[in-house]
Amino acid sequence: MIRRIPIFSTLLVLAAVGVMIALGFWQLDRRAQKEALLARYAAAQTLSAELAWPSDPARQELALFRRTTIDCQVEGKDAPLAGYDRQGAVGWAHSVSCLLPDGARAEVVLGWSKDLAERDWSGGKVQGVIAPGAGQSVRLIADPPLAGLAQSAIPDPKTIPNNHWSYAIQWFLFAGVAVVIYALALRKRLAARDGEG
Repeated sequence: MIRRIPIFSTLLVLAAVGVMIALGFWQLDRRAQKEALLARYAAAQTLSAELAWPSDPARQELALFRRTTIDCQVEGKDAPLAGYDRQGAVGWAHSVSCLLPDGARAEVVLGWSKDLAERDWSGGKVQGVIAPGAGQSVRLIADPPLAGLAQSAIPDPKTIPNNHWSYAIQWFLFAGVAVVIYALALRKRLAARDGEG
């Protein structure tokens, strides 16, 4: 019986199943890491002390959801992007690029509106919350809003998904399905050989 089992195919399937199981456990580990990260973000929201703007990219993630104040020298024009107000209405978050006194740069969301009309703001002090930006960057959500705009939605860690549990289940299911399919295919092959014999 053992000689009739295809060795190469069996080893290949077992290797694939092993990888899938390893990925499932990796997702479980990622889930624990994400839960700790979200707990840290939630704690950051409760801190009243302001943090300096994180000019160093290595410190930006640690600054998320903290409050800060910057002195903004506006570079360029208002650049609206899709966004929400505090009540969840869809509209436009008006964003500007700022040059800071130390030479660093910061993206600032001045506020929210229903229209794309350019807002004129000459710069100055901006208070707000440090939020995730595009890619690995951060941006400042002005609070209070500026340039006559309404308040943009303040970033909330509760909106960050933690799907790692479902990903882990998927990988474990993939592994189980692979074993079942291979077992059925092997059984059919062995039955066909027995029928020929």
